[in-house]
Amino acid sequence: PCLGLELTGYDIMLARVAGMMARSSATMSPAPCAALAQSASASWGLASAASTRPALNRGHICAAMSTNAVQPIVVKTPNGVMAGSDDYAYDPYSGKDATKDNGRATPGDPSRRAFTYFMLGGAKFFYASLARLTVIKFVHYMNASADVLALASIEVPIQNIPEGGCIVVKWRGKPVFIKKRTAEELSDIYSVDWKSLRDPQSDKARRLKEEVLVVLGVCTHLGCVPISNAGDFKGGWFCPCHGSHYDASARIRKGPAPLNLEVPPYSYMEGDEKIKIG
Repeated sequence: PCLGLELTGYDIMLARVAGMMARSSATMSPAPCAALAQSASASWGLASAASTRPALNRGHICAAMSTNAVQPIVVKTPNGVMAGSDDYAYDPYSGKDATKDNGRATPGDPSRRAFTYFMLGGAKFFYASLARLTVIKFVHYMNASADVLALASIEVPIQNIPEGGCIVVKWRGKPVFIKKRTAEELSDIYSVDWKSLRDPQSDKARRLKEEVLVVLGVCTHLGCVPISNAGDFKGGWFCPCHGSHYDASARIRKGPAPLNLEVPPYSYMEGDEKIKIG
C-alpha cells in the first residue's frame, strides 16, 4: 500500500522507470513526477496498459519512487567526515587534529622524568667508566716493565771493602763508586773551606756515614769514567780524558768539569753490611 492505494507490480515498475529517467537527465529541467511517468509509459509502449489502470497523481508516484531510492554510502574516518570531502585526510600534525608538540612530551614532563634520569645517569656512568679505564691503561703503559724494575735498585755488601779501597758496581747502566775513606783522607777533606769550591758542597751533605762515600762514576764534563785513587788530591779521582781532578769527597777541584760527582739515592741495610742503591 502507498498512501491508501494498492499498487500492482506494473505500477511500481512504471514508477521506477520514471525515477531512473529523472536521475539520468541532469541537464534537463525538472518535471513533475506524473508527467515523467506518462512520458516513460509512452516511450515504452505502455499507454494502453496504463489507461486500464487508475491514474496515479504526483504524490503517489513520488511515494512509489521513494521505496527504491539509492542511499549514499558514508565512509567514516577518524574524524567522522565523509570520504571525498576536504576533511577526509586525517593529519595528527596539522589542522584541528594536530596534537601538542606533534605528540612529543614536553621537557620536564613528569611522565618521562624517570626515563630521562635513567638515561642521563647511565650515560654519565658509562663515560666515567670509559675515562677511568683509559687513565688506568695509560698509567699502566707508562709504568716500567718487570726487567727495568729489577734493575731499579741493587744491594751491595760493603763489609769486605778494605779501608781506602773503592769498588765499582753497575746501577741502571751507570758505574757507581763505593769507597771506604781513611782518617787521613777525611782530614784533608775537612781542611778545605768548601764554600770556596767551584761547586760548593760540604762533605756531610754528600754522605750518610763518614767513612763510606757513594757516587756515580760519570765525569760531569763529558761523561767519562774517572780513575779511583788518582789525581792531585789524596784518595780522589782523576779523569784522564780532559784532566778533571776530584778530591776524596768527589768534589771538583781542578780541570774543566763544572760540577761534583753525583750522589745517587742509597740507604744502609742489615746494619752497616749492605747498601741499597736506588
